[in-house]
Amino acid sequence: NFTVVNCHPEAVEVSFPLARAKRVTWVFPFGVPQFSLCRKGNNMDIYIGLDVSLASTAVCVLSSHGKVVKEITALSEPDDLERVLRSLLGTVVAVGLEAGPLSQWLYRHLTEAGFDTVLMETRQVKGALKAMPIKTDRRDAEGIARLLHMGWFRPVHCKSISAQEMRALLSSRKAILQAIVALELSIRGVLRNFGLKMGRIAKGGFEDRVLELADGNVMLQAAAKPVLNARAALRLELAGLEKRVRDHAKSDPVCRQFMTMPGVGPIVALTVKSAIDDPERFRSSKDVGPWVGLTPRREQSGERDIMGSISRAGDTGLRTALYQAAMVMLHKGRPNWLTAWAWNVAKRRGKKRATVALARRVGVVLHRMWLDGSTFRFTQAEAAAVSGA
Repeated sequence: NFTVVNCHPEAVEVSFPLARAKRVTWVFPFGVPQFSLCRKGNNMDIYIGLDVSLASTAVCVLSSHGKVVKEITALSEPDDLERVLRSLLGTVVAVGLEAGPLSQWLYRHLTEAGFDTVLMETRQVKGALKAMPIKTDRRDAEGIARLLHMGWFRPVHCKSISAQEMRALLSSRKAILQAIVALELSIRGVLRNFGLKMGRIAKGGFEDRVLELADGNVMLQAAAKPVLNARAALRLELAGLEKRVRDHAKSDPVCRQFMTMPGVGPIVALTVKSAIDDPERFRSSKDVGPWVGLTPRREQSGERDIMGSISRAGDTGLRTALYQAAMVMLHKGRPNWLTAWAWNVAKRRGKKRATVALARRVGVVLHRMWLDGSTFRFTQAEAAAVSGA
């Protein structure tokens, strides 16, 4: 049973109740009918949430009306995910996934494949998914899709390959350093059981001191020797890593700018550069402080208004590096206007708060130096002259 929907000189639209088809259009004057079949769901906007794990990824497809259209599981490989997303009916508005170990790798491949992909901040996603009484990968994917659909998320910057490589080098250095400290503490604990106290000693004399205390005790020597050998091997690897880090910092123009500030060495400079990655993504240099978690947290409800300690949001390594730079600047660095400002804060609020405030301001100034391409100015007059010019 055909029904003429519209009739004009070039075409006649005729609809008929065929399975899953809405209309057929007959086009003249060529005399050959051309069919345009519009299937149900082909023009639907969809939002996709991905819950990524090491082996598999839960995929939830949500319609623009908030209805779950499809739930599937795919391998956590870019090609498999791309194949699954392209097989879906409808227009993919956005793909959302929580920031994690595999997220940046998958984000880069999905973006290159043409999908509008969003990395979502882990803290916010975790807080939203806490409301679910039952936690599964399938429910997490649905929650991520709903956050994406509502727009209630904070996007996370996907770092460049060079920044990730530098962070990998810094992470390796940190892991080796922690292993050395753990071995030293282990030996101190073993010797302490026998009443042997190491005391304060330089790193270079640690092995000789252990052998001196263990002299005459065959079992203690047998226990200490393998640990000392492992410590020596780790210290050799650490020295090679630190040389590589120093050489890289000296050859990088941005790091050389950063190191003109007192308290900022190669490790701090490379940590700041690899964490920020793109200085243009901040609207203002003052946004660096809240982003790295060096601003007070606040809890306000009705008549209650509590200002707590710092929020500790963002990159822990960057926050630690800025705090260490502030400590060195206060106690060992060359006097400058930042140090004078921090000591004035210490008189009013205490030294601990002043150090945290200085760490926040160090991050702000380093970001501004990066944008301006300038070195550190030791007096406010010099800084004002440069900014005025």
